[in-house]
Amino acid sequence: MDVNNDDSTNWMIEDEVAPAKPAATQAPSPWRVLIVDDDVDVHVVTKFSLSNACFMGRRISFLHAYSGEEALSTLRANPDVALVLLDVIMETSDAGLRVARQIRDALGNHLVRIVLRTGQPGQALEHSIILDYDINDFWCKTDLTTRKLFTTVISSLRAYAGLEAAEQRNRALQSELSQARRLLAAVDQHALIMTVNAAGKIADVNDKLCAVLHFAPEQLLGQSPRILHAAPFPEDQLADALQALKDGEAWSDVVTAYTSEGQPLRLRTTIMPALDAAGQAEAYVAVASLI
Repeated sequence: MDVNNDDSTNWMIEDEVAPAKPAATQAPSPWRVLIVDDDVDVHVVTKFSLSNACFMGRRISFLHAYSGEEALSTLRANPDVALVLLDVIMETSDAGLRVARQIRDALGNHLVRIVLRTGQPGQALEHSIILDYDINDFWCKTDLTTRKLFTTVISSLRAYAGLEAAEQRNRALQSELSQARRLLAAVDQHALIMTVNAAGKIADVNDKLCAVLHFAPEQLLGQSPRILHAAPFPEDQLADALQALKDGEAWSDVVTAYTSEGQPLRLRTTIMPALDAAGQAEAYVAVASLI
């Protein structure tokens, strides 16, 4: 039943349109809650029960759907819906269950909270539904008092807010990771890079280093970095490097490395300790460029 076209009932369920406020005093955007039920009275009662609800300084704005297909269409157009109050039995006996599954699988929306409501609890086993479907709560309409409805909605919005914040942090981290990967790829093309493990053995080298110094990777991996230096290594420079790395600091200087044929090359080199969670160096990364 589509009551959006019924003038006699629209006044009961449609949200009031408040006058626009100046941008400086604009109220925070409301939480969007979608009520899905083929009974218009359920929409009216639900909205009335939650009309004064406020969480984190934000009111609740209601969207309405009267069938499973209409619910999915509304969610496609409004991906910021925080909570769906979803009737189980509408056009079919399992319409709500189908909608719940499609929200997660077809729409790929794992943030929105889904609360199932049924007027005929004998037709659905609560435990099996909670186990088999990715929903967040299940209620018989006759048991869902105003107080319980308010508690359920606020707890669902709290969970959604936490998940949304975590999702934003994850997107920010992914963006930073992508940027770091691009930067590393650029450095890898123009610099000689070597990683030395805590035991003092070469753990990794990039292609640029191998090409410039004429070594194959297998000739270097597992060897001491001294394979690239003619003995003796300048003692004062070595002491400075070891002290800086011991203090957990980066060290930079010009060093002389030797190709596999014994040709000396002057390299401007920076060595940085890679610290573990306890602040101990688990490896050392050397980045160098030809002078």
